[in-house]
Amino acid sequence: MINFAKQKNPMPEQEANVRNHNFQEVALGYSPEAAVREAMRCLKCRKHPCMDGCPVMVRIPEFIEKVAQGEFEEAYQIIRKTSSLPAICGRVCPQETQCEGRCVQATKGEPVAIGRLERFVADWHGANYGDEEILPAKSNGHKVAVVGAGPAGLACAGDMVNKGYEVTVYESLHKTGGVLVYGIPQFRLPKEIVAAEIAQLEAKGVRFVTDALIGKAITVDELMSQEGFESVFIGTGAGLPAFMNIPGENLLEVCSANEYLTRINLMKAYLEEYDTPIMRAERIAVVGGGNVAMDAARCAKRMGAKEVSIIYRRSAEEIPARAEEIHHAVEEGIIFRYLTNPVAIKGTPEGHVTGIECVEMELGEPDASGRRRPVEKRIHGLS
Repeated sequence: MINFAKQKNPMPEQEANVRNHNFQEVALGYSPEAAVREAMRCLKCRKHPCMDGCPVMVRIPEFIEKVAQGEFEEAYQIIRKTSSLPAICGRVCPQETQCEGRCVQATKGEPVAIGRLERFVADWHGANYGDEEILPAKSNGHKVAVVGAGPAGLACAGDMVNKGYEVTVYESLHKTGGVLVYGIPQFRLPKEIVAAEIAQLEAKGVRFVTDALIGKAITVDELMSQEGFESVFIGTGAGLPAFMNIPGENLLEVCSANEYLTRINLMKAYLEEYDTPIMRAERIAVVGGGNVAMDAARCAKRMGAKEVSIIYRRSAEEIPARAEEIHHAVEEGIIFRYLTNPVAIKGTPEGHVTGIECVEMELGEPDASGRRRPVEKRIHGLS
């Protein structure tokens, strides 16, 4: 049976003015009944365009059909054949531009909520089969190394260990997970979910070595010549921040989103029992329009800021963050200042921020990215 409803089954969520004061997960997940109803919206397309939008080719129609039949564990096992991190991917993958972006159902309404269903299936498995014994795959006698325990490294390790490789993952930080633990906030991706997925990889035989700075303590060549690895996958991520190189970036209250989110997430500044040094203010501006900017702005609100603004140089149509994150940010009271670009950060002689000087932008011809290029319109003050 197919459910021809044009809209997705709504996801239960914390109320906006409650959640913007805590770090508990915003989206609460489907009930089994809602998951079945949503799965029944799948049109069972013959060519499976949703799979073409999935980077790891999850067998989406097959797992959704199992959900529609109420066979949740069978659905989970189908996902696990191609994805090592379903509980994570179901929460933070950009489904609207990948699998859901290809869904035929979207031509007449909203696409099937593939991400929400993946999350439901993974959570259902964790609640009902989370303590099952996991047996490593039969060894193929080969030994490989992975540099970086972020999403790329974890996905690679999962694929390799499933094929029987002996896998060792080297991580420069003291904790595994990469951006999943230091970047993405608890309210979007609970750390317990990440820990559970990593524990499954360990149970399969993946070995994790933390505080290991490859390239400094040991080189890639030495991993192969001295440690006996036959192949090395390098998944070090993009952890360095990008600054605008405008006057005032060295003022005391200016920091990168990378540092801010790391202090909140990895160093647990969001928990009262941790005395993590972190900057606090009543009015905070976040420059940028991607998912990192949304995370920083929404964290700032939860850390006590009364007013948080997103400053973005293009319009709402060009902003690259996930639609769901923008929607949640607006609900939580984040102010969006579109077509606005900072040119200087103002401060006192002692080095404290007093405001931001911005220029108003307008959109010109498309640039290399295909988006219309923002060009300066006129100067105005924001403080």
